[in-house]
Amino acid sequence: MISIYTIKPQFQKLLSPILAFLHKKNISPNQITIGSCVLSLLIGVLFWHSDFNTLFFLFLPIGLLLRMALNALDGMMAKKYNLTSNTGEMLNEMGDIVSDLFIFFPLLKFEPQALYLVVLFIALSVINEFAGVMGKAIKGERRYDGPMGKSDRALLLGVYGILKFCSVDFSDYSIWIFTVVILLLLISTYVRIKKTLKA
Repeated sequence: MISIYTIKPQFQKLLSPILAFLHKKNISPNQITIGSCVLSLLIGVLFWHSDFNTLFFLFLPIGLLLRMALNALDGMMAKKYNLTSNTGEMLNEMGDIVSDLFIFFPLLKFEPQALYLVVLFIALSVINEFAGVMGKAIKGERRYDGPMGKSDRALLLGVYGILKFCSVDFSDYSIWIFTVVILLLLISTYVRIKKTLKA
């Protein structure tokens, strides 16, 4: 399935110099993961207050790009320097879900006309990640299949922030947009489950 996740190898290659620098400074994978969670909280807080200052909407694409970089770096460091741990894996998986909740929650404020769909979107995002984790629990392979995986949702919200900053009004289309996103999430979750259970 089509997903932004497919460009991960190229993205990781770009981050290699940063990875070497962080390792030289004795930064651990768990510290990077915690930093990603703190950043996500900040993104969510600024997003919530974006109606007071529209510049805060720009922190969505910028902050989410930084979060994607941190999410890639913690895994790269753990694997390259043999720093993997059960604590790190727990922090990574739980941190991603909690971070998503922080970031997506303000949508309830800005998209009241699609309130129930936003709630469903947030719930299905959590279920989608759970389906990915179950792939590792059952088959030993974490599933990242799209469409509308974690990276795709980050891209979507980044574009949302840019459009909001530019005062683009798409409230009349919110219901349709979230309906499509939810359908893609359902497909992604189905694909993850199917591939996990495939003999």
